[in-house]
Amino acid sequence: MDIWNSWWVLQLMQLLGLFSFWISFSKFRTLFSRAFGYGHKVVKGDFSAWIFGSFNGLVTVGSFIFFLLVLSWAYLYGFPSSPLGIQSYGEIPNSSYSLAQSYEIPNSSHAFVQSYEEILKSNVSVSTCNVFEGSWIRDDSYPLYDASHCPFAERGFNCLTNGRKDRGFTKWRWKPKNCDIPRFDSRRILEHLRGKRVVFVGDSLSRTQWESMICLLMTGVENKKSVYEVKGNKITKEIRFLGVKFSSFDVRIDFYRSVFLVRPGSVPKHAPQRVKTTLRLDKMDDISHDWIDSDILVFNSGHWWTRTKLFDMGWYFQVGNSLKLGMPINSAFNTALHTWASWVENTVNTNRTRVFFRTFESSHWSGQNHNSCKVSQRPWKRTNGRERSPISDMINKVVKNMNAPVTVLHVTPMTAYRSDGHVGTWSDKPSVPDCSHWCLPGVPDMWNEILLSYLLLN
Repeated sequence: MDIWNSWWVLQLMQLLGLFSFWISFSKFRTLFSRAFGYGHKVVKGDFSAWIFGSFNGLVTVGSFIFFLLVLSWAYLYGFPSSPLGIQSYGEIPNSSYSLAQSYEIPNSSHAFVQSYEEILKSNVSVSTCNVFEGSWIRDDSYPLYDASHCPFAERGFNCLTNGRKDRGFTKWRWKPKNCDIPRFDSRRILEHLRGKRVVFVGDSLSRTQWESMICLLMTGVENKKSVYEVKGNKITKEIRFLGVKFSSFDVRIDFYRSVFLVRPGSVPKHAPQRVKTTLRLDKMDDISHDWIDSDILVFNSGHWWTRTKLFDMGWYFQVGNSLKLGMPINSAFNTALHTWASWVENTVNTNRTRVFFRTFESSHWSGQNHNSCKVSQRPWKRTNGRERSPISDMINKVVKNMNAPVTVLHVTPMTAYRSDGHVGTWSDKPSVPDCSHWCLPGVPDMWNEILLSYLLLN
């Protein structure tokens, strides 16, 4: 028992307080009447009177101060104060999924037991922590799933099944410089996403992230048959829509193939013979209306904005009724981005829908014509100039000037190190090397961990 909470101590302190009050009161009553007398004697040199008066004064003042201390202690004892509530930027009070909570969910491969303060170091605020500035560290608790046990992982991305012997590329985790990304907890994420719809829009790199998300979340589902493609479709490269439902949690994870985000169009009259198709830079893709009714919307684009996939295939740009034969690809991409930005601002309800745009993912082609693919066994120690991309720079600039809230997943620098993570020759077409796409499990899993950490933090 704490001695300061004892009833007997309280009674004793009260008695001492009354005693000190009596002394101070009786002393103060005569203090002023004697004050001038003491002063007169001191002036005449009577030092004994000065000493006696000083002593009486000290006793009086000390007794009074002691009495005030007793009163203060009694007040604190009778009216204890509650601790002050300090809320950091980015915390959501009264949220059942706040990272300030700390608990463990049974049957979870990675129990989420980190608090908000553990995730973001005390000397770094949310606004100053750039999760995309950091390094890859070895972590033997990875990978988070086995692609062979995930029916939604495309065979072409399952490098281990396709003969890759080294497993080191699956053992790396991204570590931001000034904070930490929370450990992935599939059950916690599924509960957070309950009743929601997540939509990925973009090219095959977006489909890879979509597959990764499903495989990650399936580790938290006991009945695997409760997860299914809503139309019974198989995962293919050409299909424009794929949707997977987690029926136990009423969660939809959808993918829409829209490699340019804007609308392909017919060839205008009197167009040169080399024009086979146009890309309407001022019009959104005709399936964009299917993206609106969503809770999380993740875009990407960039890998198809090349000469070989556009001009060499007879694709040229159009704005309004004007065919832009001489427009550079980067200018066209910038125009398309502004069309997308306007669509988000005027069509998407950002009070409900959280919008993300993932930047260009670094490829690792080499050789004079960038047609050689050499997959390393470990990540590079340096980015070797691949941490920047004109595509990514344009995405960052356009989003920065938008009136709607959009979060950029700036993965370009972090992927620049991962020359070991590509499909290479371990795909369903081993005769065609691939240094653009990524193995699963692998790098795209980290994109999803970062994406989901944003959802939890906000």
